[in-house]
Amino acid sequence: MQRAGAVAARAGRFLLLSIRTLLAGGIALVGRILAFCETWLTEAKHARYGIAVMRIILGFTGLGLLLSNFTARSYLYGPASFWNGEHETPKSAFPDIWLFGLGRALAGDLMAFTFYYLLVAALAALLILGWRTRIVLPIFLVLWIGLIELNDASGDQGDNAYRICLFWLMFADSAGRLSLDARRRDRRPSSRSRFVRTWQGERLLPAWLGNTAHNLVLVILTAQVSFIYAAGALYKAGGDPWAEGIAVYAPLQVAKFGTWPFLSDLVTAWAPAVVLASWGSILLQMSFPFMLLHRFTRVIALVGILGFHVSIGVLMGLPWFSLAMVAIDAIFVRDVTWQKMGRAVRDAWRRAGRDADAQAPPPSSDDEAPAHRPAREKKEARALAGAGRR
Repeated sequence: MQRAGAVAARAGRFLLLSIRTLLAGGIALVGRILAFCETWLTEAKHARYGIAVMRIILGFTGLGLLLSNFTARSYLYGPASFWNGEHETPKSAFPDIWLFGLGRALAGDLMAFTFYYLLVAALAALLILGWRTRIVLPIFLVLWIGLIELNDASGDQGDNAYRICLFWLMFADSAGRLSLDARRRDRRPSSRSRFVRTWQGERLLPAWLGNTAHNLVLVILTAQVSFIYAAGALYKAGGDPWAEGIAVYAPLQVAKFGTWPFLSDLVTAWAPAVVLASWGSILLQMSFPFMLLHRFTRVIALVGILGFHVSIGVLMGLPWFSLAMVAIDAIFVRDVTWQKMGRAVRDAWRRAGRDADAQAPPPSSDDEAPAHRPAREKKEARALAGAGRR
């Protein structure tokens, strides 16, 4: 009995010690995770080139959509679109909100609406250049929503993703790289005036607060795109055409989406390719969030999703939707990779310039600039005069 009691007491102490060790290890693990999150969020801004590329692509998306539809602006959003009844009873809630109501107020006057349309296009161009982004981006977002939501039937899900991205982009440092703002910030403010220094780019908020806001935007955008891809994959998996592997075929044979009939027929001519594209898109979208966790799988995921969006943009005639999604995916490319690509482009540009100079024939005396001829002629005359005296 004494031996059994000793064993029971020993087992109790062992169990208590094990629980205490597990609790201490769990608390230490939670502490390390919290410390890592705090460091990651507050010490520095991440994906600065990626989010700058995102800003540029979003600007090109908005500008491209506006320019490609410029001749049809009246039929899509202006006076000629009133027949659909959305001007009086909008299907979207945005036109009824005063902040986004300017487009609706000007839609009846073609000249005023055209000015509004061109103003939005100009703001998109400034967004690409990264000029006064903190001011331009909110104005562009408000005017863009006021324009696009005038005709709900002309939009697609790309408009929703585009609007969400623009909203969150306001809280990130999207102009910290590849922008005119970045070039201005690199110059030291020369004025003692607080207002002038702020206008020249001096930071207003503490560094840790700006870093936290920027990095939280990256987290939110990652969650947003993961929800989009995962929800799309689950929705597809529940449909019979996707389960049978034939879902890609039907949209490409519809006149509305099959904008390149020759390419559509070429892509869908081989049945195994149709099945691979149908099932592969489900697997890629469903596994995309998990493939981001490691660099090797992340590269595969980004290449695959880029091909996925390029196919949608080209084969289905949805370039602006595809560009909006590609813009979000740009934040998953490391800054080092963006810098390497930038250096490669610059080196290729310099080599092209050197090759062009090397292939150019040397200038002849007849091609010499007139401004240099008098000096050359005077030099030759002095040389001849000296030879005559000798």
